[in-house]
Amino acid sequence: MIRNGKLYLPPPRDGSDFKELFKRLAAAGAGRPLGKDGFPTGPWTPELLAEAISQIDSNRVGVDLRTVQLWFQENEKGIGTANIRWLARIFGCNDPVATSEWQVELSAAQSRLSAKRREWKRAASSVAPEIPDAALTATFDDKTDSPAELTRDTDAKGPRRRFSLARKSEALFSHGFPLNLPASVFAGISALGFLSFIIGIHNVKYGRADGVIKQVGFLWAANWTFVFMVFLPLFLAFVSGAVTSWKHEERPKLVGDDSPNEGNHAWEDIIDASSYSFWSVFLICLLFAGLFQWIGVCLIPLIKGGGNYATDWGSIAIVRPEIVSVPVAIVFTGLAYLYMGLCFYLFFAGLILLYTVVDDRWKISESSKNQPEMGFERDLKEASFKVMRWVFRCTLLGILIATVMKLQSSYLVSNGNNIVGWLVSDVSSALYQRADMSNRFSYRMPTHYSSLLIAISTCFVFLYGAVRLGVGSQFRVPLWKMSAVVVLLVAGYLLIDAFAGFSILLGVGVLCAIYGLIDPEFGRRRASEIGNDQSVS
Repeated sequence: MIRNGKLYLPPPRDGSDFKELFKRLAAAGAGRPLGKDGFPTGPWTPELLAEAISQIDSNRVGVDLRTVQLWFQENEKGIGTANIRWLARIFGCNDPVATSEWQVELSAAQSRLSAKRREWKRAASSVAPEIPDAALTATFDDKTDSPAELTRDTDAKGPRRRFSLARKSEALFSHGFPLNLPASVFAGISALGFLSFIIGIHNVKYGRADGVIKQVGFLWAANWTFVFMVFLPLFLAFVSGAVTSWKHEERPKLVGDDSPNEGNHAWEDIIDASSYSFWSVFLICLLFAGLFQWIGVCLIPLIKGGGNYATDWGSIAIVRPEIVSVPVAIVFTGLAYLYMGLCFYLFFAGLILLYTVVDDRWKISESSKNQPEMGFERDLKEASFKVMRWVFRCTLLGILIATVMKLQSSYLVSNGNNIVGWLVSDVSSALYQRADMSNRFSYRMPTHYSSLLIAISTCFVFLYGAVRLGVGSQFRVPLWKMSAVVVLLVAGYLLIDAFAGFSILLGVGVLCAIYGLIDPEFGRRRASEIGNDQSVS
C-alpha cells in the first residue's frame, strides 16, 4: 500500500512484541519514500531512521542515534513513550488515522515486551546461584545495558557496569541529598583543623631573618580555612543545584520527553561524551596539584632543609623543630595535599558540569529554531536565565577562591604580622598616604599560578554561558550587571599587592560578590513584580 508517496504497511495485530514487530517493519522499509520507479527504496538503517525522526516538524530535539541503534540490536531494549509517537508518524506515513493506529499498535507491542521482561526476571530469580551466567545476563531493567553489554561486563558475582568517572562525578552532584558533597568537604577540613590542634601548628609564629614576626598557623591560612570551609562548599552546593535543576526540571520541560528513562539516557550520553575531560582533570589535580606539589613544596624541603619557598605551617618544622617534628609534618602535609587534590578535582568537575549544562541548553535552542512556539520560546529564555544565575554564583565563588589563595601567598612574602593586620595596614597606607615600607623576599609562589588557573577556568565558563545564553533582550540588563561584578572581582584579584590600597578595590569587589550571591538578578524580579502590580492597577 502507498500513502503520501511512502510504503505503508497496516498494523498486523498478531501479538508480536516491540522487537519482533520493529524488526519486520525495518526490514520492509515501512514508511520510506518510494523510488522513482515506484518501488520501495530498501530497508531502514539506524542512521536513516534517526534522520527521518529528527526531520519531523514538531520534534524539537530529534532522537539520539544510539537510541535508534538499540532498537535494531538483538537485545531486550524497548522504546519510550515519546519515541513511540515519532515512530508511529514514520510507519503511519504522516497520515493522521494511520499514525493513530500505529501508535496504539506500538504501545501494545511495548507492553508485551515489558511483560516478557517481568517473566524473565521472575524466572531468573528462581535460578540457583550456581546456574550459569546466561540466566543472569537476561535479567535487567530499563536502566541497565543490553544483554550483549551485560555479558561483556559480567564477572563471577553477576552483572556489573564498567566504571565511568564522568557518571560517578555527575552522580556526586545530582544524586542524594544536596548537602552531602559540601558537608563532606567541610568535614575534611574540620578534621585537618583538629589534627593541627593536636600536633600544635594551628597557631604558630616565627621570626623571619629581617626581624618580622609572621603568623603562619594552619587556622590562620586563609587559603585553607576560607576556601575549604566556606567558598568551596558553597560552590559545590550551587553546582549541585544547577545540575539537579537542569536534569530533572528544566531539560524535561524543554525537550518535552514523556519518558523519564529516555531523558536520563540522553543526559547520560552527554556526560559520557565528556569522560576524557573528567579523567584529564582528575589526573592533573591528583598528580600535579596534589602529589608533585607536595613533594616539591613540603617533602623535599622538610627532608633536606631550606628551599626557596616562604615558610608556612607546612614547613615550620624546619625553623621551629621544637613545635613539630619532621616526620609528623610530612604525614600531616601529605594528608592535607591529598585532600586538596581531591577537592580541586571536585571544583573542576563542577565547572565541567556547568559547561555541559550551558552547552546542552544551547543545543536545544539550536535544534528548535525552525519550530518557533510562543510558549516554548518563553520557557527557553526563562531556563537560560535560571542557568546563568547558577553559573554567575559559581563564577563569583570560583574567583573568590582564587583571590583568597593569592592573598595568602602574597601575605607570606609581605611585612605583615598576620593577614588581617596586613590588609588593615594596606588600607591605612592608602587613606593616610603612608609610605609603603616593603622589604620583600624573593620566594617561589606556586599558589599564584594555581590561583590563576582557577580564575581563568571559572571566567571561561561564565563567558561561554554569557555568549551562548545571554541573547534575550529582557535579560540583557541583569547580565550586564553580572558581567560588571565579575570584571570588578577579577580586577581586584589581579591587582592584589600591586599598589598601596589594593585592598579597598578588593573589598568593594567582595561586597558586590556577596550581594550577587544573595540576589544574582540584582533586583530584576522585584522590579518586574512592581511593574506587574502597576499594570494591574
